[in-house]
Amino acid sequence: MLRIDNISKRYGDHLVFQGLTHSFRPGCTALCEEDNTGKSTLLALIAGTLAPDTGDVWVDGHSIARAPQQARARLAYVPDNCMVFPEQTGRGLLEHVATEKHTQVDDAVLELAYRLGLESHLDKRFEQMSTGTRRKVYLAAAALGDPAVIIADGPSSGLDKQAIAVLAEQFKAWAKSKVVLFASHDPQLVSACKAQALTVASLQAYA
Repeated sequence: MLRIDNISKRYGDHLVFQGLTHSFRPGCTALCEEDNTGKSTLLALIAGTLAPDTGDVWVDGHSIARAPQQARARLAYVPDNCMVFPEQTGRGLLEHVATEKHTQVDDAVLELAYRLGLESHLDKRFEQMSTGTRRKVYLAAAALGDPAVIIADGPSSGLDKQAIAVLAEQFKAWAKSKVVLFASHDPQLVSACKAQALTVASLQAYA
């Protein structure tokens, strides 16, 4: 459902990684390692918000390089920075993502939002929300359009214990039929959703 094929990325003279190749099947996978190892860069490359120097990403059979719209339609991305649109409301973001994916904000998405504790926050602007509340909106948006692949960078950052428990259960539910790939320093989340722990460097060994 998700394959990275010979992915390389360099910033100036700094080589972040080279030749990463790996296939991900449905289930939870966590990138658990120190900062500055390329986790966020790799997730952004998979999500299509950053272009690799070499290689390609395949999402549910669609190439990010050659068929970006089809690939992104099958993918949900929770970035590290959830303050992209400061003046947008939480409900506005959900509706925007729903429109992009040719779907609607249905009861299942709202139920997840409420379980995450968003019921009284959806009509606030992002600039009025805490870091954790912003992230919860993006996590709820990940349920829109039945994506095959869910990418999340630090999904539990800023979340309270109750929200982390809800997130872990949701990750486990998604993992039955979807690829859930996230970067996290949170051992509680990794353990609760029974994620396979990998490092960016190990992806070369798994080629």
